Amino acid sequence: MSFHTIDQATARLNRSELAVPGSQPQLFEKAAQSEADVIFLDLEDAVAPDDKVQARKNIIEGLNDIDWNSKTMSVRINGLDTHFMYRDVVDVIEQAGQRLDLIMIPKVGTAADVYALDMMVTQIEDAMGFTKRIGFEHIIETALGMQNVNEIASASRRNESLHFGVADYAASTRARTTIIGGVNKDYAVLTDPLDADQTRQSHWGDMWHHPISKMIIAARANGLRPVDGPFGDFSDPDGYQAAAKRAAVLGCEGKWAIHPSQISLANKVMSPSDEEVDRAQRILEAMKVATAEGKGAVSLDGRLIDIASIRQAEVLVQKAEQISQST
Repeated sequence: MSFHTIDQATARLNRSELAVPGSQPQLFEKAAQSEADVIFLDLEDAVAPDDKVQARKNIIEGLNDIDWNSKTMSVRINGLDTHFMYRDVVDVIEQAGQRLDLIMIPKVGTAADVYALDMMVTQIEDAMGFTKRIGFEHIIETALGMQNVNEIASASRRNESLHFGVADYAASTRARTTIIGGVNKDYAVLTDPLDADQTRQSHWGDMWHHPISKMIIAARANGLRPVDGPFGDFSDPDGYQAAAKRAAVLGCEGKWAIHPSQISLANKVMSPSDEEVDRAQRILEAMKVATAEGKGAVSLDGRLIDIASIRQAEVLVQKAEQISQST
């Protein structure tokens, strides 16, 4: 391991993150009763320009008056390039900051964007006498943001998570797709002819593999949680689960839910299975015995396990314990 240590962000369960438009306060109570780990009340893309001022008032009232139970609460503010942003930050924190855990910052492009928000939030918290510090969630959803993702990830001690905003990222990179989070049949490889009839097979790929992987590396290198963004077709649970599984395999620990039906899917995919936890516990026990016998590696179920296996197993067991404590 490097001599350089990484401070981990505040530990929060972040398997599912439910998006709720601030312009639809009738949905707030239902969201509060849901099984979502994190809820973000949205002031940005889900709210029309003429509704943004009222949506801000709705969110302030909702944060103060609704029993959100143990939910982690976030607000997605408008972009730094809009005149709505500063009022989002000032009004929401001043009037409801005691119930706010996170601020979600959209379309982060540079570390300077993070610095600007950090300065504003710090001044407001200090002026209000708040002792709890609000964390930051950053949506990486532009080519500029992806280019600077490493600097963004390390730009503030408030940083807690990075999210992949697939729709705006596709627009920013001019990707040839209008699908939000799904696959594209044109992103495929074609096999060589397999027989005399010249039959060839097409294997679809994941066009988002590289950006998600790059974001995950930046997040993990800075102690942050990587979270996969939206899957637009909420009538396709199989497609959602497939996307979530790909993200989880790469290292994401959560995924957005833009519809309540996606919450349970995200929670299931982003939770280690009983089988995985059982094997992880057996690995830890086997290595405990091996260590006592002076061995650095041992065989379990016909497979070699060593010190690296311990680290992998510990991650799974710790996640299972975190989930258990939240229920």
